[in-house]
Amino acid sequence: MQPSIRPVRDCDWPAVTAIFNHFVLESFAAYPDRPVDEGFLRGRAAAAPDYPFLVAEVEEDVVGFAYLAPFLPVPTLRRSATLTYFIHPEHTGRGLGGQFLEHLLEAGRQLGVVSFLAHISSANEGSIRFHLSHGFAECGRFREVGVKHGRLFDMVWVQRLER
Repeated sequence: MQPSIRPVRDCDWPAVTAIFNHFVLESFAAYPDRPVDEGFLRGRAAAAPDYPFLVAEVEEDVVGFAYLAPFLPVPTLRRSATLTYFIHPEHTGRGLGGQFLEHLLEAGRQLGVVSFLAHISSANEGSIRFHLSHGFAECGRFREVGVKHGRLFDMVWVQRLER
């Protein structure tokens, strides 16, 4: 069944948090090394109320989420935004990441965003490949800024310009 993408609702936060915490515990895709509570992601949405926070739903189950946020909260940088998405592993490889990306790009364009950015752990090679295959280019790398599960990682920044 094809997922539907819609804005997050209050009832979605437990599922959104569970998806995020899967990546906290099992991968380098999420930076924290301990599970977070619902307030962590609710805070992300509350900090950028004019930007989309979306979920993907399959048969009434939330299987992923994505959001757009200001790069920095200053008017001179309002043309730039960061993208974030997490998809439950059972639903990856089916085009949902691309669907989320298109929704976020369109929403960003409506907000006047032309520079779309993502920061990715260097240990998350799948996400780096995804972004590069969708028109992003690496634009920066902070070397050895993170340690998770005893392993150093870089923070890779990628950018897609929409002019």
